[in-house]
Amino acid sequence: MRYFRRRIGYIVALVLLASTARSQSPVPDHVVSVPVANMYSSAAEESDVVSQAILGTNIVTIEARGDWVKIRTPDGYGGWACSAMLRPLRDSRPYAVSASSVQVQSLFANLYRETDVTAHKPVMTIPFESRLEIVAEGSGNDAGWIKVRLPDEATAWIQIGDVTREPKRLTIAESIALAKRFLGIPYLWGGRSSFGYDCSGFTQMLVRQRGNTMPRDAELQAAWDGVVAIERKDVQPGDLLFFGSSPTNITHTGMFIGGGEFIHDTTHEHPVVQISRMDDEPWTRILVACRRVK
Repeated sequence: MRYFRRRIGYIVALVLLASTARSQSPVPDHVVSVPVANMYSSAAEESDVVSQAILGTNIVTIEARGDWVKIRTPDGYGGWACSAMLRPLRDSRPYAVSASSVQVQSLFANLYRETDVTAHKPVMTIPFESRLEIVAEGSGNDAGWIKVRLPDEATAWIQIGDVTREPKRLTIAESIALAKRFLGIPYLWGGRSSFGYDCSGFTQMLVRQRGNTMPRDAELQAAWDGVVAIERKDVQPGDLLFFGSSPTNITHTGMFIGGGEFIHDTTHEHPVVQISRMDDEPWTRILVACRRVK
């Protein structure tokens, strides 16, 4: 059942990409203003969540319907989001893409109204990879803090240790170390943030940290022109593993980390990011494809 729900999201994505290709100016016009915005298969919360977009993501709007907007994220994926979770880009400028911006490097980060973690509860908690625009640098008693402007024009403070100014492209070894930081993070269907990933959202994030924008869904990742097919006996750390009933029916993915093990976000037995062995059941039986990122 979950595979077919994902297929619905895949079809929605193809339709949105086609409509975007026909538009005159397929450039971002809105930005996500909440920690995590769900993207649905249709304009209703009762429909399936097909993906997510996190705070600071610049998105393209395709169609509006009441309180809902059909959107496309930078990875080319599409779905419906509640319009209250988005803000128009100020002066049509993309949000938080200049040098005066930071990206969250902690798994979670709190934003505060002042430079004190005890005075009030956080304004909000935001996930890994969230983008923020810098307003001012803290000094004196505020040293160690950065004042940021949020997409809704409000301001807040964040601690320097939670962010990085220049996210670097990770090596394979560094991406494996990063993956292990997420061990125990819960599985979430359609999830694409450190609040909860699904399998393909997790591997997509890991490959993105290596400087590559990979498709959203596992079957598209396996067919992506940014990877090459390899034999199971030749897998190396950083290679992607794909599972399913056949090479044309891929329903799960993970990343090989060496020593016969791979890391993945799965609902199998314990629904969290976990490490499994390739030779264990059911994985050894349903491994149908191996890929190496070019």
